[in-house]
Amino acid sequence: MLELLIPEKTGRLRALCIAAHGDDLEIGCGGTLLGLLQNYQVEVHWVVLGCNTVRSEEARNSAEVLLEKALRTGIEIHNFRDGFFPYVGGEVKEVFESLKTEVNPDLVFTHSRNDLHQDHRLVNELTWNTFRDHLILEYEVPKYDGDLGSPNLFVEIDGSTCLAKIEHLLKFFPSQREKHWFDEETFRGLMRLRGVEAGRQYAEAFYCRKMIIGVGDRRRQDQS
Repeated sequence: MLELLIPEKTGRLRALCIAAHGDDLEIGCGGTLLGLLQNYQVEVHWVVLGCNTVRSEEARNSAEVLLEKALRTGIEIHNFRDGFFPYVGGEVKEVFESLKTEVNPDLVFTHSRNDLHQDHRLVNELTWNTFRDHLILEYEVPKYDGDLGSPNLFVEIDGSTCLAKIEHLLKFFPSQREKHWFDEETFRGLMRLRGVEAGRQYAEAFYCRKMIIGVGDRRRQDQS
């Protein structure tokens, strides 16, 4: 379905990728981004809001490698305290206000509205407040809270991309390896489950709240 956004292989796509924490984007939409970067000219603005010193380095190193095929990149790593975003919401919003003047994306990746992590929910709210006229895809992050729902948009992930995503996560986020859920089985299992729902082997899933598909020549319509 993402091919609807790009009229031809030479088309250029501007993507804004927003995450609360260092590994969220890689988990939620890493495979989709790898596929887009492999097949299209993509400009990526990458924003991670909550990283301590160790996780900040991991996040930056991961983004630089993941986005090495991008036509152009901008990487922002902030250090808001994990778990405290709602209590410093004004400062977090300032980041979004700045983004509004810097980027005009074709596609925005952000957290799901119904994510039970308070940081994730605030990021979603501010994304919609700031980029309400853009196509926003909300990705999912598995966690203890068990808040996975029924997404309505799927991106097929081939076997090699699935493996590349998993290897990337395990390599670039060693600080998270001690978590019992941060392993190959979790990441592959979620992509396999979403693949079943999509009628494919592997897939990443998103929530698309609002999408407009043009079926005519926009220029002719504007002139009439």
